[in-house]
Amino acid sequence: MLKSEKAEVIEQLTTSFANTTAVVICDYKGLTVSQLEELRKSAKAKDTSVQVVKNTLAFIALKNAGMTGIEIKDTNIFIWSDDVIGAAKIAADFAKTNEKFVLKAGYLDKEPADIAKIEAFAKLPGREELLGMLAATWMAPITNMVVGIDALRRKLEEEA
Repeated sequence: MLKSEKAEVIEQLTTSFANTTAVVICDYKGLTVSQLEELRKSAKAKDTSVQVVKNTLAFIALKNAGMTGIEIKDTNIFIWSDDVIGAAKIAADFAKTNEKFVLKAGYLDKEPADIAKIEAFAKLPGREELLGMLAATWMAPITNMVVGIDALRRKLEEEA
């Protein structure tokens, strides 16, 4: 890889990492190309990026984006997204189905995160689920009122 190509990759990754809230670093050694494509497809469906990057280039890009505190070594694949829970879920779910895919560390809201923290975020409900729960909570009083009025209507009809 030429020096100019390396500089271009670093610049692109720095911009991506600086504009994101979650970066998850995983070990992918031993996975097949089709398994990696499966990961990329599931990530793309949730507006999440997945890329294998040389460690030195990733380290420089993360440092330029203000993310430090994690040692990067061995084979790594980077998963990043604006949705902290989404990125953690994609990585954790893929790790459950592929034993060779191992969570290593990451950055959640620009802060270093270990495996336990990433897995804890992965267990949280996603954005859509949270919005559904919020809508159900808002609708509960209205629903209860409608049920009560309907029960009152039936009672008055029976008495009449």
